[in-house]
Amino acid sequence: MITITAKTILGDSREALRDLRDNSVDLIFTSPPYADQRSQTYGGIKPDQYVDWFLPIGIELLRILKSDGTFVLNIKEKAQNGERHTYVLELILAMRKIGWLWTEEMIWHKKNCYPGKWPNRFRDSWERLIQFNKSRHFNMYQEEVMVPMGNWDEKRLHNLSETDKIRDNSKVGSGFGKNISNWIGKEKAYPTNVLQLATECSNKNHSAAFPETLPEWFIKLFTKEGNTVLDPFMGSGTTLKVAQRMKRNSVGIDILPQYYDMVNAAIQPTECYIFENRKEYAANNKWDSETVRRVRNSVVYY
Repeated sequence: MITITAKTILGDSREALRDLRDNSVDLIFTSPPYADQRSQTYGGIKPDQYVDWFLPIGIELLRILKSDGTFVLNIKEKAQNGERHTYVLELILAMRKIGWLWTEEMIWHKKNCYPGKWPNRFRDSWERLIQFNKSRHFNMYQEEVMVPMGNWDEKRLHNLSETDKIRDNSKVGSGFGKNISNWIGKEKAYPTNVLQLATECSNKNHSAAFPETLPEWFIKLFTKEGNTVLDPFMGSGTTLKVAQRMKRNSVGIDILPQYYDMVNAAIQPTECYIFENRKEYAANNKWDSETVRRVRNSVVYY
């Protein structure tokens, strides 16, 4: 049996994070208030002040994350005075100076984006998902997020040239190489770094709720059952709800009492899971390999 906990903290992340233990979290997934946005709920941070505001939080997150853990930051710069502001780029550089590795950047493409017209640009339909790590060696379970191969293989893999059957190095000297024949008979492939996900159509009583599929994808990729996920700007609690559903421990922080109360009403502080013997049930065909009997237990919230 494993016990899964969901802990919520009411307070400012810059202070509340100090109470969390060193090296205690496997994944940090969060979307902080963007510069000059959500001013009616979170006060708004000026773009020129954003790095100075966030950096103390970044220092605490570096301390709290395990050496093999991952921090994913969902953020997007704004347009100001006719050009894109550079505060996100400045934040990345500042995070590197305090010890973070900027490992990857993924894109969330909002595939149900509304149409619109602006005088000097098109509507934003994507946001950044910036991946930071403490070490070049971190947990990553790529098989958990594989996608169907698709129809392209019907023609491409049935008409292979001799070059397709060996590792063919790039002719432009990039170091990239491929062997197309390795994918014959495969049903799934690894995804790209562009996530095609719809936005949250219902705002869940929060001004910036993201869809459950967003944290779910990263929880699958970077954690296992029983690991711990932290969202220092939990808002409507989407990350915590998904983590609990996926049998991960979670910690969420928010400065606003109404969101703190809303999340507490929506999650169980503690849930216990009894895992049956998978091999035994698979052998007699009574249960599949993922069968689990969940027992909810109303333990006093800590």
